[in-house]
Amino acid sequence: MKILRNNISTNIACLTLLLTLCLASCTKEYQDPSRAKTDVALGTQQGLTAVAIGLQRVYTLTRTGVMFNSVAANGFVTNELRLLNSGNIPELQLSTGGSTVDGTNTILFNLWTSANKIIYDADLVIANANNLGDKGYASGLIAYSSIFKALAIGNMAQYWEKIPDGTGKNVAFITRSAGFTKAIAVLDNALTVIAANPISTSFLTNVPADVNIINTIHALKARYALFSGNYALALTEANLVDLTKPSFFKFDATSPNILFSIISSNNVFQPLNANFGLTGANIPDAADKRIAFYTVLAGSPQTLRMNGFAAATATPFPIYLPGEITLIKAEALARQSDLPNALIELNKVVTKTTDLFGVAAALPPLVGPYTQQQLLDLIYKHRSIELYASGLKLEDMRRFNQPLTDRKRNFFPYPFQERDNNTNTPADPTF
Repeated sequence: MKILRNNISTNIACLTLLLTLCLASCTKEYQDPSRAKTDVALGTQQGLTAVAIGLQRVYTLTRTGVMFNSVAANGFVTNELRLLNSGNIPELQLSTGGSTVDGTNTILFNLWTSANKIIYDADLVIANANNLGDKGYASGLIAYSSIFKALAIGNMAQYWEKIPDGTGKNVAFITRSAGFTKAIAVLDNALTVIAANPISTSFLTNVPADVNIINTIHALKARYALFSGNYALALTEANLVDLTKPSFFKFDATSPNILFSIISSNNVFQPLNANFGLTGANIPDAADKRIAFYTVLAGSPQTLRMNGFAAATATPFPIYLPGEITLIKAEALARQSDLPNALIELNKVVTKTTDLFGVAAALPPLVGPYTQQQLLDLIYKHRSIELYASGLKLEDMRRFNQPLTDRKRNFFPYPFQERDNNTNTPADPTF
């Protein structure tokens, strides 16, 4: 086991270096002069495991990962975050918004590149796992890799009007709606594979145990079904998630939580204010305990800083929150005009006093009756608080028809590196 993990770490480091040195376009073919050796590695259980674990590292670690860049890009344009140092040019662009954000923005480029790298490597694992003799191990590889592939597709579909339909030279683009549908199909395939061959114990002992594979697949299906407007599917999938079992990315001193690294420097960004940047009727109640969870006064003199999932080097980052799943149920019910049951689900979040991750409002229940629009407004408010700095708010603002003036961008421009290397790159959105 120790030998396997050491080899995996070495392989991951090589893959990361190769990406840094060779990548010119996110959707080009990832050429490797040692392709013969790579092909051999992809035919082995150990090699495929190394690539699969590498997906999580590309997603979560350092400032180039999807996790950091999603939180940062989303946070600035939705007023969750304030810029501390205007010398950080990519953050300054996003903080300013509008036409200031262009294809040179490295936060957007890193998000785009890392997401496409994950999709490329996940496809390698999924395609080659089928050749293994141990079908239970292969099932685990496919399911685990499918989670990261779906997350990568979903993140791009949240921020761009169109996304690449795969990886390769001059790849075609599909609509963001088709992107969400594709992410769901990836997860459906994983469930089909698992049903045919349950994930083996030997696989589970070789990957991070903190990612609850089955729960995460259903949670992501619920998320992307909601974003697609398929409310019946969203409700069905949300009901399949066991809310007593967490699923998260784990960090330590060797692989630190990048959000804490950024926050602790106090030189890039912090929360805009204790209201999470919300205004009017969306401002959190003064007694809402989620304020103290997500923000803290620190330093000398004291200033407002991000707490929550950026609190320390080893603070885990949830792949989804139990509250998100409950709020998906509330929204799906409300949009299908089942207002009484929607209110019941919403109140589970509003009155919650305990939570797997400590996110608990502990407020009195909301008392109706409410119209459908009033209930949707309340769901949006509590999603904005419950899911602060999760990278989901921009998608929520569009879905709940929030005023354009409340955000600094509606969709992002495409990175110049993509446009320069792919003639199919769509025109940039005007806002």
